[in-house]
Amino acid sequence: MRIAIYCRVSTNKQDNGNQIDDLKRFIGTQQGWELVLEFVDVVTGSGKKDRAQFDAMMLAASQRKFDLLLFWKLDRLTREGTRKTFEYLSRLEKWGVKWRSYLEPIFDSCGQFKDIVISIMSTLAEQERIAISDRTKAGLARARAKGKILGALPKFVDLTDLADRRDQGHTVRKIAADLHISTGLVMKKLKQLELERGKQ
Repeated sequence: MRIAIYCRVSTNKQDNGNQIDDLKRFIGTQQGWELVLEFVDVVTGSGKKDRAQFDAMMLAASQRKFDLLLFWKLDRLTREGTRKTFEYLSRLEKWGVKWRSYLEPIFDSCGQFKDIVISIMSTLAEQERIAISDRTKAGLARARAKGKILGALPKFVDLTDLADRRDQGHTVRKIAADLHISTGLVMKKLKQLELERGKQ
């Protein structure tokens, strides 16, 4: 049987390798199982959610490039709620692709109650996602209330230096590269410089 792995990991978690290694070991103990594809999405510390690998996995499933999808837990597949969870799993089954949760073998033995169990667990996963989001927002609000500056500090740009570089014929792109700032910031500061010169 051809197996695909799907993992959703975080850049700030040290046990990400364990997740993938355990899935590979699990596949290795199954007679006749063959790992053919690996899909790993990374959630950054900023909370940015990149699901490009999930989309690639679903496309490969629709093309029957594997027979069974193995994932760590249902909430590592999706936390989008009951409807979306059922939608994804139904698509896999429609395409003739089986699925299995490594840490939740209960799905393999709950028979006609399988949909009910999935519904409960996917709802809990969605609620956990919402709770985490709420806690993060509350933490940011508390930090702002205490006067903390969030995000990257604004970059200082010496307007005199900028003017000299521009007068020497340097392009916006070259100035940005030399000062290690974005071209957008260069354009903004050049406009500021023009306004200041116009007032003189």
